Amino acid sequence: MDLSRFRPNVGVVLIREDGKVWLGRRADSPGPHNWQFPQGGVDDGEGLYEAALRELREETGVTSVRLLGRTEEWIAYAFPPGHKSSKTAKGWKGQKQIWFAFAFQGEDREIDLAAHGEVEFDSWRWADLDAALSDVVDFKRATYGKVISAFRRFTRSPAAREHP
Repeated sequence: MDLSRFRPNVGVVLIREDGKVWLGRRADSPGPHNWQFPQGGVDDGEGLYEAALRELREETGVTSVRLLGRTEEWIAYAFPPGHKSSKTAKGWKGQKQIWFAFAFQGEDREIDLAAHGEVEFDSWRWADLDAALSDVVDFKRATYGKVISAFRRFTRSPAAREHP
């Protein structure tokens, strides 16, 4: 697939010590399939890891993390026909993403959905990894399946999470 018209993007799976993952409810999207992981665009000249940390901080307020792993190849999804957004207006066909798994090393009070001023999520929760697949918008479901497969090992026992 030609990814030249897919916007470079990063996604983050934030994993609590007990293996639960962070899901946010999109503030601008009707339910029920409006829960997702933090994600966002890569700024010009920005590294992927730095972009993941920035997006996580901007969207959740979280900074207390440790890298567990990342995907090596781009995982892409196309916007559905008729999808209207600032990204499609700029000519993007979809997004190509590198995903990062981070261990959450803080406490829940660190989470601040208004940390950046632009609120992406209006609610959040800790959930089982597989809940992300059923709760995300349809056009991201295949991507989430790949991310879940790549990072499932990090949601198991603490010892399994120590060695990516």
